[in-house]
Amino acid sequence: MKNMSLVSITDFSREEILHILKLAAKFEANPNQKLLDGKVVGCLFFEPSTRTRLSFETAINRLGGRVIGFSDSSSSSATKGETLKDTIKMVSNYADLIVMRHPLEGSARYAAEQSRVPVINAGDGANQHPTQTLLDLYSIQKTQGKLNDLAIAMVGDLKYGRTVHSLLMAMSHFQPMFYFVAPDELRLPDEYKRFMKKAHIAFHEYRDLNEVINYTDILYMTRVQKERFADPMEYEKVKNAYVLRNEMLSQSRNNLRILHPLPRVNEIHTDVDVNEKAYYFQQAENGVYARMAIIAHILGLA
Repeated sequence: MKNMSLVSITDFSREEILHILKLAAKFEANPNQKLLDGKVVGCLFFEPSTRTRLSFETAINRLGGRVIGFSDSSSSSATKGETLKDTIKMVSNYADLIVMRHPLEGSARYAAEQSRVPVINAGDGANQHPTQTLLDLYSIQKTQGKLNDLAIAMVGDLKYGRTVHSLLMAMSHFQPMFYFVAPDELRLPDEYKRFMKKAHIAFHEYRDLNEVINYTDILYMTRVQKERFADPMEYEKVKNAYVLRNEMLSQSRNNLRILHPLPRVNEIHTDVDVNEKAYYFQQAENGVYARMAIIAHILGLA
């Protein structure tokens, strides 16, 4: 899909995913390259971001490109009533590539349809977050030495968690066993269960994290997405549904690694940080190399 947009993780085939992971390893070994020399990337963040925005900007700078854009929609003409269509058409006149985060589901697909240049989805509401998925896959591969036949527990906000939705779709290529742990209010949407059944992916649902913690290779913790709740009281009911503590890991597998797309709130206690199984900060670093690989691939540079 060179010179095409990345809106959903399903835009990449299994072969392209594996190619991206190989590229990421090469960029990790040699991060300072000038593949984007003379190119401009528009980073449009209509929604707050720290890791995604900064890792994209770092990736672009490492590749020798220039960044334009905004990190807050309040500093854009959206506050004056400019439509997303007009913003995208305008920025695509200035940039060779657009990276966009937006709170509305489907906004990335719409932006890609309006743009003259490729668009990378940096998160569209509760829908998809494909670049996070690719860095997650890179992290899983690095820590487990493989992607196939792994037991993966996803914990927390499975309803609104776009990282969960993208990752389970990507892992469908690699015969995983999924354990989904969530309160009733935040269970995985039916559309993703139908996807897994159609793809013959084994999964089980639980409410209690302790039932699965000792039987998993990857423990993928997520925060409850406060910004997706219309009723603050509903958020209060589930915000601390799961809190991972160091003592809970005493009988877990030696190869277990704990991932989290970050930011965390209360779902991983700080006493876990010293455990060698905690990998979420290294995971965030991997985002730079994965996003370098994605950009280079989409622009046909590697």
